[in-house]
Amino acid sequence: MDELSEKYQKMQNKYGDKGLDAITFGGCVEQPDICLVFMNPTARNIAASKDWHGLKAPWIGTKNIWSFFYQIGMIDANLAQIIKNKKGKEWTEDFAEEVYEQVKKNKFYITNLAKCSQVDARSLKDEVYEKYVNLFWQEMKIVKPKIIILFGNQISSVVLEEKITVSTVRKQLFQKKGFTCYAVYYPVGNGTFNMDKAIEDVNYIKKTIVK
Repeated sequence: MDELSEKYQKMQNKYGDKGLDAITFGGCVEQPDICLVFMNPTARNIAASKDWHGLKAPWIGTKNIWSFFYQIGMIDANLAQIIKNKKGKEWTEDFAEEVYEQVKKNKFYITNLAKCSQVDARSLKDEVYEKYVNLFWQEMKIVKPKIIILFGNQISSVVLEEKITVSTVRKQLFQKKGFTCYAVYYPVGNGTFNMDKAIEDVNYIKKTIVK
């Protein structure tokens, strides 16, 4: 994982903002029940700052996504409320560790397909995401998640190497590289209005996991 992180940081200088660090992964890195795969990080994640020396994990210092994470059982109600009341800049490196301990305990792993942090929520072209696919599968072979959940049409299409429209494949299982995958609505940003569908689908998928 350390070697992967080094490779991702080198790719940051090519595909991301040179003033930011790559955001890699966080949570349970040894056979999690579920791996959640998002698009790419932005500067809203305060861990992308070069002054941040703690976890370089997804969604640190953000807010809305953690409500989603609470509703799929990744964090408890108390922690969800603390995050809701906390401004992004109030996150500390120790608090990020506390949050991700719960993520780990609940057997979730969070990653982005592209680890290159951008200054804003700009859309990346498929060609950029495709540069990360081989390393992504290396990451999956190390982590060995039981189920991979891909968020949104673009990420699902790039990873599964076929045109995916999430609305037409809800709760449909895909096999790729020996892994069980699902495509789910993107739950935040422009996809916020689909968060309820994403919650429904993830909670359905969780029930299929053989313990």
